[in-house]
Amino acid sequence: MMISTIKSLKYSLILLLLPLVVFSQNDLTNDVYCNKASAARYLIGLEKYSNPLTENYDLKYYRFDWQIDPAVYGIKGSATPYFQVLSDGFAEINFDFSNQLTIDSIIYHDSKVTFSQPQEYLLTVQLPKVLATESIDSVSIFYHGAPPSGGFGSFIQSTHAGAPALWTLSEPFGAQDWWPCKNGLTDKIDSVDVFVTTQNEYRAASNGILASEINVGNGLKQFHWKHRYPIAPYLVAISVTNYVTYVDEVHLSDGKVMPMLNYVYPESIDNAKIGTANNVRVLEYFDSLFVPYPFKNEKNGHAQFGWGGGMEHQTMSFVVNFDWGLLAHELAHQWFGDMVTCGDWTDIWLNEGFATYLEGLSREHFQAPNVWYDWKLNKINSITSRTNGSVLVSDPTSVDRIFSSRLSYNKGSYLLHMLRWKLGDENFFAGLRNYLNDKAYQYARTTELKSHLESISGEDLTEFFEDWFSGEGFPTYTVTWDQEPDKLLIKLDQIASDPSVNFFEMPVPVRLTGNGQETTVRLEHNESGQIFVLNPGFTVENVEFDPELWLLAKSSVVKGNIVLGTKDLNITPINVFPNPATSEISVDLLLVKNFEMTYSLFDPSGKLLKNGPLNTKQQKIDVNKLAPASYRMIIYSAGKPLYNASFSKI
Repeated sequence: MMISTIKSLKYSLILLLLPLVVFSQNDLTNDVYCNKASAARYLIGLEKYSNPLTENYDLKYYRFDWQIDPAVYGIKGSATPYFQVLSDGFAEINFDFSNQLTIDSIIYHDSKVTFSQPQEYLLTVQLPKVLATESIDSVSIFYHGAPPSGGFGSFIQSTHAGAPALWTLSEPFGAQDWWPCKNGLTDKIDSVDVFVTTQNEYRAASNGILASEINVGNGLKQFHWKHRYPIAPYLVAISVTNYVTYVDEVHLSDGKVMPMLNYVYPESIDNAKIGTANNVRVLEYFDSLFVPYPFKNEKNGHAQFGWGGGMEHQTMSFVVNFDWGLLAHELAHQWFGDMVTCGDWTDIWLNEGFATYLEGLSREHFQAPNVWYDWKLNKINSITSRTNGSVLVSDPTSVDRIFSSRLSYNKGSYLLHMLRWKLGDENFFAGLRNYLNDKAYQYARTTELKSHLESISGEDLTEFFEDWFSGEGFPTYTVTWDQEPDKLLIKLDQIASDPSVNFFEMPVPVRLTGNGQETTVRLEHNESGQIFVLNPGFTVENVEFDPELWLLAKSSVVKGNIVLGTKDLNITPINVFPNPATSEISVDLLLVKNFEMTYSLFDPSGKLLKNGPLNTKQQKIDVNKLAPASYRMIIYSAGKPLYNASFSKI
């Protein structure tokens, strides 16, 4: 496990304390995985999504022991939390827990203790003595009843093909509906054991490794799931029905072979096997692109359930079907959402924006170029369907706002896509890897992601995040171009859709074509009305704004007269040609007056191929040995990016 030595010692201590007995592939418009908002019940007192009364202890371990009949809406059993005391005078412990469930008893050191439920979602346990600070102790809470979600929230009983099914979905606030917990985003449980007893004809799915499956008599079977990674409370889950199971093998980048364990409705088995086989490839891709799969010592898996979407329960996503987009999205959460979890619901895009973008990356990597293009276009159309709205959640007590598909999912994903464009693949993915490694198995905030991307790239991203994260809306560009005998003039005007942002500073890609030639230039756009003077090396017949959809924007392109004034014309004095290239490319520095410049050449994956100085007005670079593909060149002045060009090698 990727945990520190200190945390390993904590696990050893805990174990000593434990008692022996106690979509279809191309369906890009169906955001089926965005339906979590409807899955969460509208709770009374929803504003209490974090309880300060639970902040004086640190959760170390839970042992759950539940009896479940999927034909009956209800739960019976116990929860035994182990906790470390963080404050002096610790004589009671508080949990978030619904008072609609009946508590049979609470046991502390083999003796019953008193408790009260002074509020709808507050359980207070009176301890017989004051516990010392830093000490580790436990209580066992025995309870039964029907959780309050009533079929519309965190605890669901339903049927499929005539068979009963029962499953949970606790995000964001629903864990307290069915087990005593600390229901905020401040404390991950270091380790859990989940025991579920049910009728012999059913199987129970949960987090971690299936440690045992034993007959306990009277037609009952007990499933023991063991999970030894830190887990947020809302990611603890169970699902019980007449599952059939099978395993796919996943070959990880470190050589380890890991199981992908699938619990599937019998009527869905054929489609499931196709979908999970595809998802094995996606997992292996994410494992090599980011950091190793975060729970590789246990499993990845799927359990089918009845909600109209999916939920990224740690190590075992619950999914309604086995379409490419849904499985890729929920899989991505194992890195972004489970391994690293948003530290506040205002930052839910760190979970959902990432998972949405990684689903898109899986299409870019495995599917046809038009599928990736259509995916981006659908996201842009969704986001720009309204003129306002920020990625930052404005009301974290509103489940609908937290899980807004337009903002938290789609706009969050495009924020990442634009960061990738702005920073380049090498810096972007390296920054994400650093972020994952630094915040592994912890909670994180947007400022921490920003710091890692700034550190790796050397860029100040303050304005970018002010515009695209906390700011609302999007830009609309008007591109005016004018072909003169010795130069090409391009004027970029911009209007913001919402007054919260005055101007979106972004590098703008523009494709120039003419006389059978083509080049894409990157225009560093710093103000509306900015004019760029270019010499592409051929007569331009057509200008296209952002042909690969890097920007979240609307646009129009017109040909018209551009009159140069006497002010600074923001001249872009560099040209890279020809495009496409065969054996060499030329870098023409045109109007540059000093030649203290360098270049870096990258392959399609962002790998650096070569770099060097640019010390003449026109310098030729050998590309004869490069394979046919698209390449990117960044030109630097005094170590800072000045110009970005792309070209194809044939």
